[in-house]
Amino acid sequence: MQRLLQFTLDLFDPAPARPAAPRPPNTGEKESNRPTALVEYSQVAIETVADQKPATDPLAAQTLQQLLAPATYRHPGATREALLGDTVVGYRFRRGKRRTIGFSVGAEGLVVSAPKWVPLYEIDKAVQEKSDWIVKKLHETRARHDRLESARIEWKDGATLPFLGEPVIVAIDPRHAFGSVGGELKTGAVRDTHVGGQTSLPGVTRLTLHIGLAHDATADQIRDSVQAWLMRQAKRLFTERLNHFAPHLGVQWRKLSLSSAGTRWGSASADGAIRLNWRLIHFKQSVIDYVVVHELSHLRVMDHSPRFWDTVRTVVPDYAKLRSQLKEEAVPRW
Repeated sequence: MQRLLQFTLDLFDPAPARPAAPRPPNTGEKESNRPTALVEYSQVAIETVADQKPATDPLAAQTLQQLLAPATYRHPGATREALLGDTVVGYRFRRGKRRTIGFSVGAEGLVVSAPKWVPLYEIDKAVQEKSDWIVKKLHETRARHDRLESARIEWKDGATLPFLGEPVIVAIDPRHAFGSVGGELKTGAVRDTHVGGQTSLPGVTRLTLHIGLAHDATADQIRDSVQAWLMRQAKRLFTERLNHFAPHLGVQWRKLSLSSAGTRWGSASADGAIRLNWRLIHFKQSVIDYVVVHELSHLRVMDHSPRFWDTVRTVVPDYAKLRSQLKEEAVPRW
């Protein structure tokens, strides 16, 4: 009877409380820039929820940790770390001959530059004050990198790439050498839409770039042949658009060169020399026209002052929208 009573009481007694996580001892050392508290508290929460999962499901616990862990951006050359909101940022810190603290966000991450005389606590304060801008730029840079990676081309028969804003399919065609042209762009219909036995809607148009290579051509050979064809098209189109817009701006250009710069789309010199990135040929013509007008406008105003943008606006009123497309749209990774 006494055992039955004890068993009944055990059923209704509250479960023992989970012991609190022990606080780390105070060693008297200076606190580092690492966001220790957030990492520790997040880990306790993850363990508490993960304990409710079966022990045989390590993948679920790992996925949960990834979801609950703070967002992290770490420069490969990071020497300091800061917690900005709920984002951990490891950044490269350097000192130099400058008067102010500078911030730069690039493909690798955040770089903070400061004069030699500025103490670290002021740099930490400046990073926190700039946190919204830093995190926003890091998010944008990572998103752009992801878009660029998704646009990477696998060079083979059937590869797809944009040409003047339209998708083009690469077709390896060993039957033709195409002479000095190196390739031939063909237009065809994929299919027609039939209703009631009659063709009522036009088919979807497909652009195919036929390249005169053997079917066992390597990826490098395919890439080089396609690039050569695109560069020829770029030189022809850029020349045509320069000749079209120069009279509208009252300027005269003297020389056109193609560039392969990674981030710069064009440049202009006071002597009338124009450089345009051949990869612009991937964009639709309205975007190309904006870049052409931009560089021709520099032959009148050699800076980016309000007078320069007013000059661009006289020929391309919607230049701001086109400029945004140039920044946001991902071009193929070569």
